[in-house]
Amino acid sequence: MELAQVELRRVHLPLVAPFRTSFGTERDRDILLVKVTTDQGVSGWGECVAIAEPLYSAEYVSGAQEVIRDFLVPRLWGVRELTAPRVAPALAGVKGHRMAKAALEMAVLDAQLRATGEPLAEYLGAVRDAVPAGVSVGIAESVPALLDAVAGYLAEGYRRIKLKIEPGWVVAPVRAVRERFGDIPLQVDANAAFGLADAGLLRQLDAFDLLLIEQPLAEEDLREHAALARLLRTPICLDESITSAKAAADAIALGACRVVNIKPGRVGGLLEARRVHDVCAANGVPVWCGGMLETGLGRAANLALAALPNFALPGDVSASRRYWRRDITEPFVLEDGHMRVPGGPGLGVRLDEAWLGEITSSVQRLTPPA
Repeated sequence: MELAQVELRRVHLPLVAPFRTSFGTERDRDILLVKVTTDQGVSGWGECVAIAEPLYSAEYVSGAQEVIRDFLVPRLWGVRELTAPRVAPALAGVKGHRMAKAALEMAVLDAQLRATGEPLAEYLGAVRDAVPAGVSVGIAESVPALLDAVAGYLAEGYRRIKLKIEPGWVVAPVRAVRERFGDIPLQVDANAAFGLADAGLLRQLDAFDLLLIEQPLAEEDLREHAALARLLRTPICLDESITSAKAAADAIALGACRVVNIKPGRVGGLLEARRVHDVCAANGVPVWCGGMLETGLGRAANLALAALPNFALPGDVSASRRYWRRDITEPFVLEDGHMRVPGGPGLGVRLDEAWLGEITSSVQRLTPPA
């Protein structure tokens, strides 16, 4: 197949409640969706997970749209017999911009699989049709407010709780959750908010039998993570540091982590995410699927990925209602603590076209040069 058109659509979607992390508070999402149409008339969709400002990573949504339009799509116009595995090599000349590349690859892969009638989960090598769901709980206004939020998620059936932490919000919230809810699967996420000098503080978390502590130090600090790992009993999981399969292999070899969080957007696409999974599996390192507050498009892709065999821990694959009053696809719902993996061709979801039209702020359509 060849590309006949690429559509870049910006949508504005309010969150059901503010979501606070160490790098800021989000109240809504400015989302970039990518739609490709092939010369066979088949369309596929991708979602860019870059946020409005370059705070989680160097990428941000307006920059992602610009790089897709001006640098990535022009490299795909001339690719004959285009398939998803050919996207990354074609885009390799553009340095970085993994979230932008991932969105374009997802759209091409969706179109490719819709044309052949193959579900994404089957293409990736999934071994289950439903995956256990965890939930990420942002930094609350108070400990009582946090406990109320956690109680609500446990009542809904979530199988694992993840607490965001930051300097000044570390031991007290974790202790309160443990004392109130007992031996629930519990982990924390620092989003790189600490330094190695905080090892003594982080070591206090060993008392709470956490599944893991996620990305305590900065993205580049692999040696420091390895040093911290030797001081903690709690396993370290890396998120922002894992930008590719090679980065995962290096982190494991250094002893910088015992668990890896895989996010397709962060590593450049679903196919590289599968390679990260394979590297970790070969080294006996369990993985789980992180989330970036995706719509139903990105959530469908994450669920297909999370159904691979080495995804040993519940991921941030929460139900649509966790973030959105109305999703852009049919809503994903929690069933006995699990999320069902879509089984239809491609991503396996259908867009709510009427709602998508209401929340669209802009559309750019790109066609091949004459």
